[in-house]
Amino acid sequence: MSTATAPRTRDRAATEERILAAVGEVLARDGFGAIGINTIAREAQVDKVLIYRYFGGLPELLKTWGASGRFWPSTDELLGPDPQAVLALPAAERFALFFERFIDALRARPLTIEILAAEVVQRNELTAILETEREQWGAKAEALFGGDDFERRPHVRGLTLMLVAGVQYLLVRARTIRVFGGLDLRRDADWAALKTSVRATAAQLFAEPAAPARVKRAVAPGRAKRTVAPRRAKRAVARRR
Repeated sequence: MSTATAPRTRDRAATEERILAAVGEVLARDGFGAIGINTIAREAQVDKVLIYRYFGGLPELLKTWGASGRFWPSTDELLGPDPQAVLALPAAERFALFFERFIDALRARPLTIEILAAEVVQRNELTAILETEREQWGAKAEALFGGDDFERRPHVRGLTLMLVAGVQYLLVRARTIRVFGGLDLRRDADWAALKTSVRATAAQLFAEPAAPARVKRAVAPGRAKRTVAPRRAKRAVARRR
């Protein structure tokens, strides 16, 4: 029984992988307007019946693809092999590390960049599925990397959103325009410079405010003599009496 089941299980897993890979290829090459069960089946070289059998339909297939890590880096990927060590870091370090790994993850996904570019000009029910996946990812990433530190600094959230959007924009722009603000968006060294800027900003954003120093009022020497001398004179008169 087990020897007969194992090959079928492996075949199904391999077929699902081919179908999910085909989703990304079609989206990147032809955009959302061309996505469909027939197109994906031809790209994966499978019978379309298998797509319905394994995934249920196009919306379910796209949702599975969006959650698979092929399109968007998961929070587990950004946390790395030792999540607890990352979560134990100071807030500024977590903030900087998130952006360093987020940048690297998107740069390693050229298909994702192509799809992000297509989303800007074409929105439909399928793009909405991926938007929902990213919103859920954003909420989870914020809770993990920000936590209570974000709660105490609500202004940091807006800046974080702008930085996340900025990374995506620069990567989409780099497809056709290489230089932005004097930085070469296709050079590792220039992206490293941007990461350094984020790290320096994080150190300031999460710095604990210094306790106000207590200021001691200085007394002018002349005034002190005028105040103390009469008191000493009065005590001396009292002793003589």
